[in-house]
Formats: sequence, C-alpha cells, structure tokens
Amino acid sequence: MEYWGYHLLLDCSAASKELIKNRDHICDFAKQLVQDIDMKAYGEPIIEYFAADSPDKAGYTLVQLIETSNITAHFIDSNGNIYMDVFSCKPFDIEVAIKTVQQYFEPKKIKKHFITRDAD
Repeated sequence: MEYWGYHLLLDCSAASKELIKNRDHICDFAKQLVQDIDMKAYGEPIIEYFAADSPDKAGYTLVQLIETSNITAHFIDSNGNIYMDVFSCKPFDIEVAIKTVQQYFEPKKIKKHFITRDAD
C-alpha cells in the first residue's frame, strides 16, 4: 500500500559529545543523509544553537528542507542524546538513515519509531 507520507523518529542515546557539538560535522551529516536516502535538498542545512540557558536542553538544532518535506534534529550537549525526525512523501530506506546516524554520531542506542501518514 502506498501512503502520503513516511515519518521516521529516532531517539538516540549517548552519542559522541564531541561530534554532536561540532556544527560543521552536523552540516556534513545532513548533506550525507540527504544523499544516502535519495532525497533532494532544498537549500543548505539550517543549524542553530538553542537553549543555552538550560544546560539539560542546550545544543544544536538542525533543519534540512528536502523537496519532499524535511529532516529535523536536536542534539543535547549534556548527555549526547539526539532526537531526529525524517519526514517525506517519498519513500526512503529507514535502515540506511539509521546507519548514517550511527556512522556520524556513534550513539550507544537508537530507538526507532516509523509511522505512515495518510489523511484519508
């Protein structure tokens, strides 16, 4: 069955703190992920530092628009956790997406949730 959208949610624990605090590394990751899951980037990745006043939440946030929707992530400095969403109306290989995350950030554990989206 074909759906309108495909949504991968990743909760990653204890990734490399050095890697998640590196803005250039996050940018390279976004570009590689787009390529690996066969999407087309719409513009450059947007990467900003948020929650500087909340040590338990502070870290970089990534937004990468893709022609079929978006990729978003927040990287938590204090514990190395990553919360990521890949949403697209074009199907993609979730295992490839997970492998790219593992290669770039080395999380100790990844919990995945995958849902299909269809308003009808």
